[in-house]
Amino acid sequence: MVDCSKSKVWVSFLAVWLCLVPILALAQQRKLRFSPNGEFKILQVADMHYAEGKTTPCSDVLPSQMSSCSDLNTTAFLRRMILAEKPNLIVFTGDNIYGFDAIDGAKSLNAAFAPAIESNIPWVAVLGNHDQESSLSREEVMKHIVGLKNTMSKINPREVHVIDGFGNYNLEVGGVQGTGFENKSVLNLYFLDSGDYSTVASIPGYGWIKPSQQFWFERTSARLQREYTKEPNAQKGPAPGLAYFHIPLPEFDSSNFTGVRQDPISSASVNSGFFTTMVAAGDVKAVFTGHDHLNDFCGKLTGIHLCYAGGFGYHAYGKAGWARRARVVVGQLEKRMNGGWGAVKSIKTWKRLDDKWLTGIDGQVLWSKSSAAK
Repeated sequence: MVDCSKSKVWVSFLAVWLCLVPILALAQQRKLRFSPNGEFKILQVADMHYAEGKTTPCSDVLPSQMSSCSDLNTTAFLRRMILAEKPNLIVFTGDNIYGFDAIDGAKSLNAAFAPAIESNIPWVAVLGNHDQESSLSREEVMKHIVGLKNTMSKINPREVHVIDGFGNYNLEVGGVQGTGFENKSVLNLYFLDSGDYSTVASIPGYGWIKPSQQFWFERTSARLQREYTKEPNAQKGPAPGLAYFHIPLPEFDSSNFTGVRQDPISSASVNSGFFTTMVAAGDVKAVFTGHDHLNDFCGKLTGIHLCYAGGFGYHAYGKAGWARRARVVVGQLEKRMNGGWGAVKSIKTWKRLDDKWLTGIDGQVLWSKSSAAK
């Protein structure tokens, strides 16, 4: 005699599994690539400091804004930016939540990333120094992020068994589909965990990018450069790379920049040498961080632009009357004689303010293939 109850359970399980298979396959197969118009656009969101939603008060806003301002202003700004820019990738560069004011870390993370999740646009995140100060450890925060919908974040590289931090990974951006570059990474993105606070008793202050992370970066960069110079469409130089993490490097203390500098450079009190490591690797053209909310500048040093995004979140410290802001970066491919798309021609950036018009400011070219060839 057939046990109908067990049969029904099996049929239900099979039905659920069949529904999940396409979703899991899509998540595994999802690949970043340039759009048919030859562009790849990245929206950087720094320091949301999300806490408890509508009950969370804002910091450093005008008196007229205070009564109606909360985390929901941060959510609204993110939704407006996604609709206005329609990015190919959204990058959250740490302090995504403000742990001390977030009762349930998982709930706050879900709310903070909700507009990105709902947009169905790929997104990634790295950790800042405040993300783990709620109910989740630093590792648990990154594991929770990796489990959210539409994210391409990773806890750490699979091939590396020992590495400091949580959230060290890279993403490859392929060329336009249907061109000779569709299976070649023409833009490489590096994400690193810059830590929270020093764990060395004799060294005060913030954390830094450790030797194990730098070793992983060096090997990854070298591998990507080898692949880029192989057929098909073998290239002479490396594909441009961009690096994202939370805490700025000491080298951000530059005098030549576009944008504003209103905060001191709150880097680690020791120089771990990661800037020198990137210079030696030769592919990174720009670095993007958060942490110092009142800085939004890009300064160039030894061929690498060092850029802040400016504070995004309303629960984060800011400056009354100085609009919250976000940074946009766009890679543009070169147009070929046959009408197709080739390698990356230029990388540009600008910022948008959270005002009535989402005003764009400080547009600049970070890198171009023509100037690099001179």
